[in-house]
Amino acid sequence: MSLEESLKSSLNPEQYRAVSTIDGAILIIAGAGSGKTRVITYRIANMLEKGIPQSQILALTFTNKAAKEMEERIKSLTGKKLQNLTVSTFHAFGVRILRQDIDKLGWRPNFSIYDETDRNALIKEAGRELNFTNDALDLYTTGTLFSDIKTGRKDWRAANAMYRPLYENYEEGLRLYNSVDFDDLITLPIRLFREHPEVLAKYKERYKYIMVDEFQDTSHQQYELMRLLADKNVAVVGDDDQSIYSWRGADYQNIINFEKDFPHVQEIRLEQNYRSTGTILAAANGVIKHNTNRKDKELWSGNGEGRPIEIYMPENEAAEADFIADTLLCISAEEKRNYDDFGVLMRANTQSRAIEEAFLENNIPYTMSGGTSFFERKEIKDIISYLRVIANHDDDINFLRIINTPRRGVGRSTIQAINTVAEKLGISLWESVKAIIEAPEKECPVSEATKSNLEVFVSIIEGNKSMLSGKGLAKKVRSLVETIQYFDYLIAEYPKSEKAARFKFMNIESLIKSMETWENNPSHDDTSLYAYLNRITLLSRDDLDDGEADKGKVNLMTVHASKGLEFPVVFIAGAEEGLMPHMRAVEEGGDAAIEEERRLFYVAVTRARDRLLISSCRNRRKQGSSLDCEPSRFLDEIPASLVKYHEPSKELDAEDAHEMLQNMLKNLARPRVPKL
Repeated sequence: MSLEESLKSSLNPEQYRAVSTIDGAILIIAGAGSGKTRVITYRIANMLEKGIPQSQILALTFTNKAAKEMEERIKSLTGKKLQNLTVSTFHAFGVRILRQDIDKLGWRPNFSIYDETDRNALIKEAGRELNFTNDALDLYTTGTLFSDIKTGRKDWRAANAMYRPLYENYEEGLRLYNSVDFDDLITLPIRLFREHPEVLAKYKERYKYIMVDEFQDTSHQQYELMRLLADKNVAVVGDDDQSIYSWRGADYQNIINFEKDFPHVQEIRLEQNYRSTGTILAAANGVIKHNTNRKDKELWSGNGEGRPIEIYMPENEAAEADFIADTLLCISAEEKRNYDDFGVLMRANTQSRAIEEAFLENNIPYTMSGGTSFFERKEIKDIISYLRVIANHDDDINFLRIINTPRRGVGRSTIQAINTVAEKLGISLWESVKAIIEAPEKECPVSEATKSNLEVFVSIIEGNKSMLSGKGLAKKVRSLVETIQYFDYLIAEYPKSEKAARFKFMNIESLIKSMETWENNPSHDDTSLYAYLNRITLLSRDDLDDGEADKGKVNLMTVHASKGLEFPVVFIAGAEEGLMPHMRAVEEGGDAAIEEERRLFYVAVTRARDRLLISSCRNRRKQGSSLDCEPSRFLDEIPASLVKYHEPSKELDAEDAHEMLQNMLKNLARPRVPKL
């Protein structure tokens, strides 16, 4: 079957129009579950079939997982290798631009990318230099302000002016350490394009066809980056009803901006939902139509009406958790569903404790978003910090993390001496250590023993230069871990629990094995240390977690984390005023904030394929007191004909109970723990 025949047989008329319209500006309004990923991948495959070179196509999305899925589907459709096709997240594309031309802005090409932990460390360092007190330096608030200033969401005003010197010191620190933060990955390419038109012209000449996925989630800066690059052939795909990220700069008004900036835009609406039952969609439509500032659309399904929406009103959060656990077990047994068929969604992570306790009590395996990421664990960050310093000696943040880890006799006084020399000479901490080592004995600010320890550290870093290029990265990292005797360090750190030390060391072995898998993948032509560090910095926590290990587990997550996912059975917990909509939105945000909360509830509802169960507590504990709760206003917006108040499941007879037990035993199978 030709691709054209495949398009006509597998796409509905609106999808086919979106796929076959290649030239000009196109706005594709893709409702929840309407097959937008299929449309994007078929569209790119069709462009390649029509003879458009891979190198002229740029597809931008928001997660590495989405980009990878898109690329794999296009390969499957076309049977072609895609070495020259660019399917990327916005931030990864920003890195690509900066690696080529950041020298024009004053950085060296081997810059480091600071994650939130590194950024906070640099803010603290800048604060110490300016004598900020701990009370004045709330890292979350300060970091948010800096991000808002850098991305143009806020200006300097009298109320925040005291932080301006700190911000300038922070920015100077980034340049001194040859580093950028995540916001820079978008703002610096924009600056580069504006200040160096010849660089922009180079990219505009290459990318003749641009596509943007999840367009409603773009920030003003991401939109500006796209607008600068786009000529006339640009297609954006999104759904204003699923815009839920205003708190991190997303603005669904970019859809309106797009229509203004590209006046001849064609609009195509995808309203047939392939995910949910008719009842679930009717409930979602009934809720979202109460928002006024939106594109008018009505999702419909060919999947049949399905079950009514089930609403349960437990006494408190403990009863709610028991209801979710008990009902989940019954549905699992009666419908022969695996645990990973279930999604339990919350508005806030604080709701999880009672639910987790109920799951543990009932031996229900679960995975929860929002926990400590694998790459945020101390032992993993320690090893990664070594790699970052090997790649970029001037990375002071990671240098400070490892200079005395494992302990090598470099105490506070030594670090102060290193800092003093660095400040006096205007050099990085690494160069300061080199200067101290080379200093005559009478002028050396540290003892001979300390100097010897610093020499050992320098030799470790310089002795691993071969990591920067070539093969065998994992093998070299394993050798590094042995050289620094990290396991002995863990044993010393956990003298009362060798088991804890071994568990942490096993995490390092898992890291090394994941490196081996990555570098042995034939599709990765660059397996240098730089490429690896770029990869792990840009990956989101969800991408980093081992998805295979989570199979067979209930998915417990916030509604924000659930976007883009779907589950046969969904529980929405805490559908109460103060949670949905959140109290902060009610008190501070006005109508716009309530509309975003409604969109969030809409996203939660449309995650469900077959069954949707919603709980609303009559009382909930808050700050040690039990408070009366009111059902969420969004429940009243679901048409009453679609709702059934939940009845407790009947007791199982002996045969059903035996089947339920067998199903539970099957689901309780755990992934095997890898050996060291």
